[in-house]
Amino acid sequence: MEILYFNTSILYIHKPANSSIRGGDITVYDTCKHMPEVLIFYLALQFINMFLGIPANLIVLWLLHKNKGDSSSSDIFILHLAILDTFFCLIPPLELANIVFLTTSSTWYVLRFFYGVKDSSPLFLSCICMDRYMAVLHPITFTELKDRNHRTVCAAVVWLITLVYAAAKCVGNIPNFEKAFTVMILAAFAFMLFCNVAILHALRKSGPGRDEMHPVKKRAFKMVLIILAIIVFNYFPPVALFPFKEYFSPEVFHCYIHYIAFGFMDISSSIQPLLYLSREIPRVPCCCPKEQDSGNSTDPS
Repeated sequence: MEILYFNTSILYIHKPANSSIRGGDITVYDTCKHMPEVLIFYLALQFINMFLGIPANLIVLWLLHKNKGDSSSSDIFILHLAILDTFFCLIPPLELANIVFLTTSSTWYVLRFFYGVKDSSPLFLSCICMDRYMAVLHPITFTELKDRNHRTVCAAVVWLITLVYAAAKCVGNIPNFEKAFTVMILAAFAFMLFCNVAILHALRKSGPGRDEMHPVKKRAFKMVLIILAIIVFNYFPPVALFPFKEYFSPEVFHCYIHYIAFGFMDISSSIQPLLYLSREIPRVPCCCPKEQDSGNSTDPS
């Protein structure tokens, strides 16, 4: 978040820029040193993100390149999301330096650009959810559109929106800019929730007349359920907290609320690729042909 003072009003833009804090010569950590627990928790999550997220996302990119001939329809969105998350996972050292040690404001322009890019990651997740929604609930339309290039166009549009949003956030002095993030995260969260609940309902309904579900559909059901849980875990905190910013004191919001919300949201850069890799494990060749065949036969994709 960034706290900027315009006529004694507060405008937040993801993280505080040191030059805008009272006095201009103290660090972000100094402003919250009487309540540092959440800030330390946030930085710990960011470094976990770096050490887990970078290798996990690079492995995802390698697998997507390796399995180009056997790719699913939503792999293009997973590819772009992995690229986005890889770059975002590079920033913790610079972020630590800016929060704890530096008082200059120049490096916050770089960080705010990366924060803006990460803010837009739910748009790629929404594209993935939409693709799965069409595949399960509208399979005929999905099949007709499967070989067309609309997914590439959609990914390009999302990148355009992402870069424009990140550039605007990088400027850091646009009045009421925080409302753009609030609207975007609320809309994306509601859309992803709707798609995944509809998919779960359709998979549950399409099972046999008995209690047991087809193994392939059962695996798909569990995977979508896990995705839904991760969406709620990562994106519910900002959805639940940011619309009620006015009810918190500036100090509490600055030192507690926004670091809690963005900490849970940012850790998705590690959780999302790890989830993808857990799904891909049965498809990795192993030494025993029987085990390999057995693993491939249960892959719902």
